[in-house]
Amino acid sequence: MDTVISENKVSEVASFNGIKIYTIKSKKFKTNSINIFFYDDLTRENATKNAMIPAVLRRGCEGYPTIRDISLYLEELYGSVFDCGVTKKGEHQIIQFYVEYISNKYAQPDIDLTKKNFDLLLNIITRPVLENNAFKKEYVEQEVQNLKELIESRVNDKMQYVIEKCLEEMCKDEPFGIYDYGSVEDLRGIDEKNLYEHYKYFLETLPVYVFISGDVDDEGIKYITDGLAKIKRGNVKSLAKTKVEVNTGEVRNIIERVSVNQGKLCLGFRTNTPPGSKDYYKLLVYNSILGGGLHSKLFQNVREKAGLAYYAFSRLEKFKGLMVVSCGIEIKNKDKALEIIYKQLDEIKNGNISDYEYEASIKSIETGIKSLKDSQLQIVDFYLSQYIAETDDTPDDVIENVKKVTKKDVVDIAERIKLDTVYFLTSKEE
Repeated sequence: MDTVISENKVSEVASFNGIKIYTIKSKKFKTNSINIFFYDDLTRENATKNAMIPAVLRRGCEGYPTIRDISLYLEELYGSVFDCGVTKKGEHQIIQFYVEYISNKYAQPDIDLTKKNFDLLLNIITRPVLENNAFKKEYVEQEVQNLKELIESRVNDKMQYVIEKCLEEMCKDEPFGIYDYGSVEDLRGIDEKNLYEHYKYFLETLPVYVFISGDVDDEGIKYITDGLAKIKRGNVKSLAKTKVEVNTGEVRNIIERVSVNQGKLCLGFRTNTPPGSKDYYKLLVYNSILGGGLHSKLFQNVREKAGLAYYAFSRLEKFKGLMVVSCGIEIKNKDKALEIIYKQLDEIKNGNISDYEYEASIKSIETGIKSLKDSQLQIVDFYLSQYIAETDDTPDDVIENVKKVTKKDVVDIAERIKLDTVYFLTSKEE
């Protein structure tokens, strides 16, 4: 067992008003972090407004009414780092606020950095700059424009864009098909008044996870807990469960034409394997063998041997039970690339897995899990993911369970994986 990872164990210290508070004790880092996650059902009605909330809140709060004021104060706190944003895990939208700061033992004895950083974080979340009982109009208008540009710029990262579009197309009639940051169309109806009304709903009703990571003493933990208990809360929302097992019909082929010289091919699969299932470990190994690294079948056969792809990999969307295969190819090579990709899928189904592919895959997963110890934010994200998946594995548990997966397990899980959508990003001229 890895003693460094074992140190990073999570403990629940409080639960009230829909707020759950956890600590992850570690003396490895010189910094601590406080992470506050609000989470909501991913819906067309709320997605864009939820994405706007952190963008507006970060602009200023009582005592520090501008971004510059907040930045200067963070510098005073030995260069603390504050950030916030949104993402999605399955059919839930996660709105995160966090601050990372050096441990008190490295600061002057007359300054308590845990208390000062938490006070700032809580201020940003609960005491925004207001005008006429609404958000500041200027801030909202600027952030609407910023979010519009962010959404419209998705296409600039072609590799990520084609993956997101493939998954969204697969799930266009499901909540997962909604983009993390919402839509430009829904931005048009947002103003300082209705966004402030939504913010009150956000603060009062959404479930909250809080993670205190690092070397924070009991007094600091109590201070944070007492501060969070003062947030005005109402009836806490119950969230819907993410639907994972979906029957696939006929495979859909979608072609999008943009100004590109290189084609981007993405295949979307339903794994029919929930993240809380013990079979998920089999899926992890399957994915690693298929396209999880330099050792994988996709890399070795599509990229190296056939020389067809600039990159080739597979990736899991854990919470929704999806998998994508993605590669960048010459546009003329689409059919040949598909032929080789399908062959790799069949190879695994037929049990043609070499010892090298199997052993390298296990080792690759183990290395990836152990690398969590290098980042407090990754450790926090790991445990947040565990709770959302309704599992309680430690990193060590994941490694041990992966090591138990056999080649036969991988062949068995392959039978569940069904192709849903083939998405091809190609040139306008073709």
